[in-house]
Amino acid sequence: MDMTALAGTESPSRAAAVQTIVTPGGIEAWLVEDYAVPLVALEFAFKGGASQDPAGKPGAATLLAGLLDEGAGSFDADAFHRALDEDAIEMSFSADRDILTGRMQTLSRNSARAFDLLRLAVCEARLDPEPFERVVNQMAASLKREANDPDYVAGRTFRALSYPEHPYGQPVRGELASLPTLGRADLVEMRAAMFARDTLKIAVVGAIDAATLARHLDDVFGPLRDKAELAPVSASGFAGEGTRKVVPIDVPQSTIRFGRQGIGRKDRDFIPATVVNHILGGGIFSARLFREVREKRGLAYSVYSQLVTFDNAAMLSGGTSTKNERAAESMSVIESEIASLATIGPTEEELDKAKKYLIGSYALRFDTSTKIAGHLVHLQTDGFDVAYLDERNKLIAAVTMEDAKRAAGRLFGDGKLLVAVAGRPEGM
Repeated sequence: MDMTALAGTESPSRAAAVQTIVTPGGIEAWLVEDYAVPLVALEFAFKGGASQDPAGKPGAATLLAGLLDEGAGSFDADAFHRALDEDAIEMSFSADRDILTGRMQTLSRNSARAFDLLRLAVCEARLDPEPFERVVNQMAASLKREANDPDYVAGRTFRALSYPEHPYGQPVRGELASLPTLGRADLVEMRAAMFARDTLKIAVVGAIDAATLARHLDDVFGPLRDKAELAPVSASGFAGEGTRKVVPIDVPQSTIRFGRQGIGRKDRDFIPATVVNHILGGGIFSARLFREVREKRGLAYSVYSQLVTFDNAAMLSGGTSTKNERAAESMSVIESEIASLATIGPTEEELDKAKKYLIGSYALRFDTSTKIAGHLVHLQTDGFDVAYLDERNKLIAAVTMEDAKRAAGRLFGDGKLLVAVAGRPEGM
């Protein structure tokens, strides 16, 4: 599909390629018309997600997402999947911390059928006993397989310690003990509360015009209630800085997760922090952690850091895997690089390279219709308007050394980290 307008190879404005449409029923969507290939890609999101799981029952949103295409309307699960397959329609749903997302892709000639099946999944999913039990069993089997996987154990431990007694610290995919307690009534109640037009964000890319799309969107989402009834999620700071937690697993390598308080996506220092994080561990080959941990010392194959933002929290997080006997050394190197950036800041060369990479690589988010739709929904759920498509690179280009040092000081602070390790790390 020709995505040059949004990829930025021919058009100076990505925002100009996006139409903001409002249907007769009052549903808003972002549309990128593109007829180079006869495909239509749609992504949408409802606010809520796993943060709305019932108390003591994590995994409800994930289970609900897993059942939306397992029978709807007059179709049982097998019939619904056959209907999708017959017209080569792709449809999937997933839950994250703050959103429940749906995706659909279809040939334009089958778009009417695709939108009708999407309507059934969104508005009339059956949540029948057989697929309910099957999906719960699949989730449980996955958790059992991962029970002794160091990546999973380290990540789960890190999250629980980061946000204790908070929805963000709960496992999105649930727990073995909680899955059997979930019932159909939990999902019906969650769907009724979460699936509403006021928090709905939609992006569509492909061979469809605004008027046709508007009719389909009113058909799919028009029957939903006007306003969601979400349980409030309190703002949360990052907990456990300066704490180390080791979960013993008899494996030759230790998996490490580390992190501390981050910077929110609407904070004035978020863009400078994005640049600074790229210098620390967000870049592939240019990052300090990659150079110091992998190239110079051969401690690990991969090491990374990232900025993670939720609606009501933010963190800097990262990770690596290394031999048990070198785990303490790996963490020492990581902490040293964080301390250096916090107190000294990056070099002019590092700052220049990071900005150029972040600006140049942005186009990679717009090279397919599904990527574009996903990114446009992501921007909407994060609270940005269409203009951000053009502003983002300008904001990165404008980051000065003063900005970078200020953001590094805030992001890395005193350098204290929460560290969760799965394995048998020596010296930790």
